[in-house]
Amino acid sequence: DETIKAIYRAWLDHLVIVFPGQKLEQEDLVRVTGYFGEMGMPRRPPRFFPKGYSRLLPGIMLISNIRENGEPIGALPDGEMMFHHDMIHSEMPDKGTMLYSVEIPDAGGNTLFASGYAAYDTLDPAVRDRLGGRKAIHHYNYGSTLKGDDKGTEAFGECIHPVFRTNEDTHRKAVYVNRLMTVGIVDMPKEESDPLLKAVFDHAERKEFVYEHVWRVGDLLLWDNRCSSHARTDFPSTQRRLMWRTTIRGGTRPY
Repeated sequence: DETIKAIYRAWLDHLVIVFPGQKLEQEDLVRVTGYFGEMGMPRRPPRFFPKGYSRLLPGIMLISNIRENGEPIGALPDGEMMFHHDMIHSEMPDKGTMLYSVEIPDAGGNTLFASGYAAYDTLDPAVRDRLGGRKAIHHYNYGSTLKGDDKGTEAFGECIHPVFRTNEDTHRKAVYVNRLMTVGIVDMPKEESDPLLKAVFDHAERKEFVYEHVWRVGDLLLWDNRCSSHARTDFPSTQRRLMWRTTIRGGTRPY
């Protein structure tokens, strides 16, 4: 379909695509996700799903701060979240994410997107040369419903990927480390890697590289995880926020 091809091309060019004013059912979101590739599936055992997942079609993730009997019905419930790449802690990270807003707070809970291309292209050449060809370690245990338990599953594991990733569709390089999940550089002492990574994080999150999306009910966003990172602003815990998320599986290991 030529329309899908045009949207895919725009996605590669712009990293984030906004489809405002949608009225989607779960079946619609699953179908739309499939237009852009194979839909990703949860990588943790179902026994660790938040309670609201039982109301979802397979492959949809519920992101919500709504609680029933004091227990969150969804994942990643409250507050601010630092910049990160979805599923960077897995061997084959999902290449894309779709997020649809069902309920939103009156203020806050915005999503920030930072261009990894812009960060790479403008990075201090000395830092870029120092980290070129290096790999970083990424770890995920945020949002665990069982505090202090990494569960021993892929969804709560760690992985090693290049500091600078090449997007296999565009062949452009992007910064592929982030403040939330990157814990170090392979074969580099912590006292050396920490300041280097901080310099990259600070550079990658510069305002001129960031788009801030202020949500409205019915917004559907599609973003490229290979060349952008994203973050969430804080919002009142007393106000409801409910989003449906799907992912598009990656076709290659990061290189």
